[in-house]
Amino acid sequence: MIFFRVAILFACTFILGISAASAQKPRQIITIDRIVAVINNEVITRNALEERTSFALRQLRQQGTSPPPRAVLEKQLLERMVTDRVQLHVAKETGLIVDDAELERALGRIAEENKLLLPQLRTAIESDGIPFDKFREDIRDEIILARLREREVSNKIVVTESEIDNFINTQQAQVGGSDEYNLSHILVVVPEQASPEQIQQRQARAEQVLAQLSSGADFRQVAATFSEAPDALQGGAMGWRESSRLPTMFVDALKTMRVGEVSPLLRSANGFHILRLNDQRGNQTPVIVQQIRARHILIKTNELISENDARNRLTNLKERLDNKADFAELARVHSEDTSATRGGDLGWISPGDTVPEFERAMTVLKPGEISAPVRSPFGWHLIQVLERRNEDMSKERLRLTARQALRARKSDEAYQEWVRQLRDQAFIDIRPDER
Repeated sequence: MIFFRVAILFACTFILGISAASAQKPRQIITIDRIVAVINNEVITRNALEERTSFALRQLRQQGTSPPPRAVLEKQLLERMVTDRVQLHVAKETGLIVDDAELERALGRIAEENKLLLPQLRTAIESDGIPFDKFREDIRDEIILARLREREVSNKIVVTESEIDNFINTQQAQVGGSDEYNLSHILVVVPEQASPEQIQQRQARAEQVLAQLSSGADFRQVAATFSEAPDALQGGAMGWRESSRLPTMFVDALKTMRVGEVSPLLRSANGFHILRLNDQRGNQTPVIVQQIRARHILIKTNELISENDARNRLTNLKERLDNKADFAELARVHSEDTSATRGGDLGWISPGDTVPEFERAMTVLKPGEISAPVRSPFGWHLIQVLERRNEDMSKERLRLTARQALRARKSDEAYQEWVRQLRDQAFIDIRPDER
């Protein structure tokens, strides 16, 4: 009790001492953090923006790209963070989640692609000054955003056979219709339903960008400073693209350009574009691919079937198959895929036809061999490879490439429109920096 009273007395004396010192000196307010944007019922803080900016600056330096002024970079990054938060809000409201088990599998794939073990990946991330827990959550958000786009936009895109026929005929009629271009890109966005004054302001900004490029400014730095496209921090680099996968407006401009040249302003529904042609090559070789004929048994997870339940069911089926049970019969009875009526037969599969997890597991199997349970976004699979062949897929690939190009083009346009609508419907309050 005596000790308790002494402690209270000491605390009171300490507080009085602080009060006396405070009376003698003017108070200094130190801002630990502040809100820079409010999106619906969530906020973005100054510290979060600075973390993202520091990471972006490291990326630019590693790429050898001179960074734009910090204030310019922060403004671009804040806009992207706002757009991401708007989409993540929709994902949360509609129950779209990525659980920890799925996240760990994704991190394992990232480590594998970088030829690292997961602990080594953690060390590499933290050596760059990024807390691994934050990296994990960023990857979780990326997966959610990709699935949200797939659900809300990509899955609703329809490409008809007549559209494919017209697309192929148009491409074949064009000179260089099968060329590939390595290009970089700058986009100055024009908002939906922009007023004439807004369009004029956006065009003036794009013309300012073009003037800097014409005077010899580095394209990568200008892109990182001005571009509002997702690839801005990569210096606008789009890499190699087949002409069939580019907008006709881009192809028409690229056909008249020499390597190293910059295009004039190109106007689309999204805004003003500037292209740089980095390289060009033909694409006339036959397409010989190794195809795999495979079959599978799929067990889907849901509210009633957990991950462990699905995996255990397939483990039991695998034991039966190892003891000479008939694969086709088990597929008809147990598989939850539309291929069940065909005994699980998927026919001939070309590279890229299936999701990466399925393709990786299938590729290492020998004819007749059955995999262990394999997880994919669709559920859990048992996979059996039946046979392999090399096939000239030029005609088939031509149609597939056309379908993918049309789908990608429609998806990009629909996605940009969808994001604009989401932002219009959301409450967004971007607050000026008072530092």
